[in-house]
Amino acid sequence: MSTLESKPLESGHAPVNGIHMYYEVHGRKDGVPLVLLHGGGSTIEVTFSKVLPVFAGSRRVIALEEQAHGRSTDRNAPVAFESSADDVAAFFRYLKVDKADIFGFSNGASVALQVAIRHAQLVRKMVFASSITKRAGARPQLWEFMKQADFSNMPQPLKDAFLLVNPDVQQLKTMHDKDAARMQSFKDVPDDAVRSVRAQTLIVLGDQDIVKLEHAVELTRLISGARLLILPGGHGDYLGEAVMTQEQTRYPELTARLIEGFLNSELL
Repeated sequence: MSTLESKPLESGHAPVNGIHMYYEVHGRKDGVPLVLLHGGGSTIEVTFSKVLPVFAGSRRVIALEEQAHGRSTDRNAPVAFESSADDVAAFFRYLKVDKADIFGFSNGASVALQVAIRHAQLVRKMVFASSITKRAGARPQLWEFMKQADFSNMPQPLKDAFLLVNPDVQQLKTMHDKDAARMQSFKDVPDDAVRSVRAQTLIVLGDQDIVKLEHAVELTRLISGARLLILPGGHGDYLGEAVMTQEQTRYPELTARLIEGFLNSELL
């Protein structure tokens, strides 16, 4: 188990598209940044606390929190992958980032994909981890769970993680309800839009993920030159994601090193 830690060089709130987006900058002060986009209902810490220190050891890392999540504020509009991608692009302008690598997990990967589609010039490489581009790409139990999604059955570790950084219970409930609505109304991303991605892409998932292995393989054929990394475990186990993973293992550090290999070279 890695004992690495990372404290932000900088943190704050960026005014973008009517919200104040919370961000942290870790690691080096120069170089192409690696931008981390967390999973649905999560915070930076929930998704990336185990891998962020590994990345920060060798490069500039910027972690963001999506609209209504954690320390970011909300606006009078649904949470959507497209609008969140536009928020990321506006954040790039705010921090004067011309181009970055983007690593998104779960819903964060869907946001990353929309950045690569809608703002292609901003993305050098993309890590698309444990997410889907069409409803059929997920196992049926995901959609069964989403039918029953209610604040009362939101995973307690997610509630606790949110309240740890933001004690506003009403915002927590609003975030849950908006995230649930986004997934309940999930619409397939057209294959032609996925094919339009020009960023070098690594598809990542667990072998027991909520995402079907067949879907991950399909994505490698849709996105030109995409690579595929399948790791042991369920949804987020390979990251040490706080809700899914209770075991203390070295998988997060190993995963981060494999992803570093993709980001730092032309070949995985």
